[in-house]
Amino acid sequence: MTMEKYGKILLFIMPVFLGLILLEKLYEKFVKKSPINQLDTASSITSGITMITKNVLGLSFTVLSYQFIEERVALMHIQSTWATYLIAFVVLDFSHYWIHRIEHANNFFWNSHIVHHSSEEFDLACAIRQPISSFFKIFTIFMLPAALLGISPLVIATVTPIQFFAQFWYHTRHINRMGFLEHIIVTPSHHRVHHAINEEYLDKNLSQIFIIWDKLFGTFQAESPVVVPVYGITRPMRTWNPIKINFVHMGLLIQDTWRAKNWADKWKVWTSPTGWRPAEVAQENPVFKIEDVYHFDKYTFQRSNLFMAWVWIQIGVLLLFITYFLSHIGSIGVPNLMVYGGFIFVYVFALTDFMDANRTFLLWESLKLAYGCFVLWFLGDWFGLQTHVRDSNVWLMLYFGLSLFVTIFLSKTFQTSRKGTQNLAA
Repeated sequence: MTMEKYGKILLFIMPVFLGLILLEKLYEKFVKKSPINQLDTASSITSGITMITKNVLGLSFTVLSYQFIEERVALMHIQSTWATYLIAFVVLDFSHYWIHRIEHANNFFWNSHIVHHSSEEFDLACAIRQPISSFFKIFTIFMLPAALLGISPLVIATVTPIQFFAQFWYHTRHINRMGFLEHIIVTPSHHRVHHAINEEYLDKNLSQIFIIWDKLFGTFQAESPVVVPVYGITRPMRTWNPIKINFVHMGLLIQDTWRAKNWADKWKVWTSPTGWRPAEVAQENPVFKIEDVYHFDKYTFQRSNLFMAWVWIQIGVLLLFITYFLSHIGSIGVPNLMVYGGFIFVYVFALTDFMDANRTFLLWESLKLAYGCFVLWFLGDWFGLQTHVRDSNVWLMLYFGLSLFVTIFLSKTFQTSRKGTQNLAA
């Protein structure tokens, strides 16, 4: 799939997903009368934007492509009919079950999946928390059944995004049991279990479309009416910054490898089950872990209405930047796509550092200003925007300056008091 085609698909999908996220939040606020963790939602949206940017820039490398395998092992070649697409869909789902299982079971591969579980909420927004740290795709071998049948790489390329987007809808607490469908597909009830950190639920329900894989391979767990799911990860990230979240676990693995006293432990840091650390390293360098999932401080802060209004204005402007990026991939071209992508990452880092109330936000916001001004000076335009929007250079300069000024002003009103330990068993 070309990047331009990928961009066009996202230009259609993105407003649909964002619209559904908004509808869910309105339902929670006005119907369920539930408190809304706006910063968590904003963090999820920025995470989705970084994933989109990374994919457009092609910042990943497939060690062994499906086409390479199919050309060498195919025993036959199935004609591409509707049945072929159905078979490919099932085989792809089978493959993703095992990839998902490995990500949950192994210390190294957990790093590429941790961001998706990092939210302490469970809603449609957390569905778009997707990784940017998976630079190497090495599990194409699980597509061997499709390759043996000679299913065309074009079919796989078509089915893959469909399978991915089909996983969005079940990230919600507002759909209860779904009758006979509970025995066939992954439902919100199944996936609430998967995202929970309750001991009874950990590493269960790893299927992505068909729940049958969990039932066949012993990882199924039904949602219990007496065990309320608690969401997040047992070593909470304590940040809204999706870029940091993507690499905190990897940083810990590197540090533990350096600190380990023998070579066997250095190797085991990377190959052991998720969470394993050398005993002496863990003792000397403890990492906070939630022991009682029903009583712990969730990462929530009180913020003024003005603060939150500015965060959402910044999210809105960021969505305009990414929309222009996706709709002009061809005309922007390489290497300017890389320059544009770099700006998106700096923007996200500055905004989420501000959301975290880190004083380093000033450094990143200043870098965003300098980066934007450099692009306007060097290219004489914002990647061709001047041909579509008159005086766009002036408006962008005003925005970059205003963004720095307002964030500095609002930083003086930071209220960093926690809302307190929440009794999640209630």
